[in-house]
Amino acid sequence: MLFSKLLPKDGNFFELFNQHADRIVEAAQAFSKMVENYDDVVKRRQYNKEVDAAEHAADRITHEVNRALHKTFITPIDREHIHKLINTMDDVADLIQDSAETMALYDVRHMTEDIVRLTDLSVKCCERLRGAVSMLAKIRQADVAEAALQTCEEIDKLESDADRVMRSAMSRLFRDEPDVRELIKLKAVYELLETITDKCEDVANLIEGIVLENS
Repeated sequence: MLFSKLLPKDGNFFELFNQHADRIVEAAQAFSKMVENYDDVVKRRQYNKEVDAAEHAADRITHEVNRALHKTFITPIDREHIHKLINTMDDVADLIQDSAETMALYDVRHMTEDIVRLTDLSVKCCERLRGAVSMLAKIRQADVAEAALQTCEEIDKLESDADRVMRSAMSRLFRDEPDVRELIKLKAVYELLETITDKCEDVANLIEGIVLENS
């Protein structure tokens, strides 16, 4: 008993999860502003830099969580859940940055309505993700556990909406876009944006598992 009391505990994981989720939302909102102001080159570069800054900050938090995991003997939830959750969350931040970088590298010239719609769904998924993550520290409370599961369900619905937008966008793209190079560029952007919502759903599925195991 005395030995267990002396072992390093907790590692402040829930607070680190919250900080990472905040960076995800910052990246998503900066990306959305970049899309909204895409014709303004100065603003586009400014918001692209904000996406990069948020992603780099998220990376640092991910590394901190993984370091803490190695140093902490007693964790508030299963170690495997902590590892999977923070790394899957980091995938979301990476995909947002990848989307911004792809637009710059491929020299995408204009935004389409489908990019705007997929971006909006991505931002909503990221905001719901932050909401679900913020509840993890109190999921042993029945009402909080229920609210977390409800938020995860909302993410699932948003991901399904993004799937439908993606299918419609691809159909329009291959039917109406005469420029093959532009088609290739836009196809890559659409796929990345839809993958953001897929990865948010992966985070939601992990949170559901954590809630069901710990509530």
